[in-house]
Amino acid sequence: MNHYLVIKCGGSVFDKLTPAFFKSIQAIQADGKWKPIIVHGGGPAISQTLEKRQIPTAFHNGLRVTTKEVLEVVEAVLSGTMNKQLVANICNAGGKAAGVSGIDGHLFTASPSEDRALGFVGDIVSVHPEIVTDLCDKGLIPVVSPISMDRMGQHYNINADQAAAAIASALNGRLCFISDVPGILVEQNGKMQRLDQVSDQEIANLIETKKISGGMIPKVMAAVESLRRHVPEVVIVSGTMPDCLIDYTKGAKVGTRIFLKEEALHA
Repeated sequence: MNHYLVIKCGGSVFDKLTPAFFKSIQAIQADGKWKPIIVHGGGPAISQTLEKRQIPTAFHNGLRVTTKEVLEVVEAVLSGTMNKQLVANICNAGGKAAGVSGIDGHLFTASPSEDRALGFVGDIVSVHPEIVTDLCDKGLIPVVSPISMDRMGQHYNINADQAAAAIASALNGRLCFISDVPGILVEQNGKMQRLDQVSDQEIANLIETKKISGGMIPKVMAAVESLRRHVPEVVIVSGTMPDCLIDYTKGAKVGTRIFLKEEALHA
């Protein structure tokens, strides 16, 4: 039986991923037990391009306010530059990849966000994963840009964490968030220690006590939301330690596993 492994790469970690990381994904696919799917963001590259073009950009509740002008840049960077660079990196590692967006094959159907202050930011309302499963069946590694459209053809900027969770949920796949650290690190006895596993309730407490802070907060919140969308397992691993992904697919305990407290109570 094949298992789907959805690998979410944020734009902030992109420049830190080495050729060994992409070789590990190719090796996982070649082993045959897992079918990897990459979903990516690209926030820093989008911000740089907007700055170069002197297009104002702002954030609201952690999401980029997306005007029509901003949307054109977001789509060009995500579905163009970032997507094709990831495809090229996999090919350079000896693998075969194909880049798609949420628009292709109606992979995602979007609707406008309820928070209209965000402009052309959308939420995923349905998933038709056939395009990525067909690519996997043909020996390709799908690389997914989260740009999507609604039933009227309007394009939307979609949060990449939401897109990764949506695919993982639709395919009953495992979800790995790629970070630049080996998992969730908290200070214990004066030293930073990695948590092997943590519940959603513990995460809420760690955020409240500021033991989890900065860029790790959106990752853990996205992980919890993924579990609530019925993704069977979510881990945060380091992209700078490529063997982590291979070890994970072999059943080793790597990174930080996140689980829902109520699941543990009913186990």
